[in-house]
Amino acid sequence: MLIPTLILIAGLIVLITSADQLVKGASSIASKFGFSSLMIGLTVVAFGSSAPELVVNIFASLKGSYDVALGNVMGSNIANILLILGIAAMIRPLRVKRATIFREIPFAILGMLVLIAMVSDKFLAGDSGIQDVLSRGDGIALIGFFSIFLYSTFLTARHGRSENLAKAKKAKKNGEGVKEYKTWLAVVMVLGGLIGLTVGGQLIVESAIAIAKGFGVSEALIAVTIVAIGTSLPELAASGVAAYRGDTDLAVGNIVGSNIFNVFWILGLSSTINPLPISEGASVDIIIALAATFMLFPFLFNRSARGKAGLLERWEGAASVFAYCLFIAFAIWRG
Repeated sequence: MLIPTLILIAGLIVLITSADQLVKGASSIASKFGFSSLMIGLTVVAFGSSAPELVVNIFASLKGSYDVALGNVMGSNIANILLILGIAAMIRPLRVKRATIFREIPFAILGMLVLIAMVSDKFLAGDSGIQDVLSRGDGIALIGFFSIFLYSTFLTARHGRSENLAKAKKAKKNGEGVKEYKTWLAVVMVLGGLIGLTVGGQLIVESAIAIAKGFGVSEALIAVTIVAIGTSLPELAASGVAAYRGDTDLAVGNIVGSNIFNVFWILGLSSTINPLPISEGASVDIIIALAATFMLFPFLFNRSARGKAGLLERWEGAASVFAYCLFIAFAIWRG
């Protein structure tokens, strides 16, 4: 147990250091080229912090470890919303733009609804004798939705560049705003941060699995808890550091973007490689993930409906973390 524990500690150090460099580099690029922190969070940072989930799922699909493939994604999405966004809100209340509340969060909810429809073969066919499965056709459709999301995000980013550049220039003149690095250095920081997040995430996952198997825990339980938390650590590191630095757009964009990536891109690619049979436990996890995603909307909608920016306060973050603890207790009891 000593070696896996040392690897776990090393992975955490790599993860936190990489997240800090990634946030600094991404914020610099956003400021210099007029991209909003939200757009960077929804795309570059979300893609990088979702890399561990992608790596784990590709190997799980190739090996036929279906419980790991689906449990990893659903567990990660639940952890992202309840645990990571909750911790980020406890570090600093998260102010969320109306565009995120009424566009990106509903898109994440849509992803979960589409997924539920795709894996409800028994219910939709009215035949309890068939197996619920996420087929290759379903995977291709999910990747199609992902393409639409990327296209929409880049269109929005292009329209807001002039305004973002003006804000960044004004902030720089007042001695405020993010620190800007040379473009090549910022790109190296982002790439290095992404690689570090992936390596750190893998070290943590592999060591955590080794520790868990030493205690005789089932593969399905490992996937939805330890593997899910391990592969979500890049999101925790990136969003936690972003919240601490006051870049709440990046913190929120990272989480919402990661969840959209997980469903449309990672599950889409995984099921295209190998169709994923859906167990009863996995179906429950999908419903819990939908409920966790939907929970964001009422928290933020009341304020934004009154013309104010959405705000996820510290007590709401604490409530989310508590809800995640209940989910882990339920998963252990079920497992």
